[in-house]
Amino acid sequence: MENDRQAVVVWLNHLKQVRSLKRFGNVHYVSRKLKYAVLYCDMCDIEEVSAKLSRFNYVKRVEPSFRPFLKTEYESKKETIHDHRSEDVQITI
Repeated sequence: MENDRQAVVVWLNHLKQVRSLKRFGNVHYVSRKLKYAVLYCDMCDIEEVSAKLSRFNYVKRVEPSFRPFLKTEYESKKETIHDHRSEDVQITI
């Protein structure tokens, strides 16, 4: 069974505590320069995980990702361009 996953961006004061984030979900990426980690966890647990993470002293802020809620299906540009060209041709004739 596939669970719906959502990313949580955790901004940190120090990178020493990145290992402790593993118990909250899968650590996908850690930026050493900007001091943040991307953590994936189940969508149903997002509120609990973000509340627990924000209590730690080494966490600056916690931001959920809005990617699961964005529309990712786009119309093809080629089809719309082709339709416009055919309309232009019909008008000029």
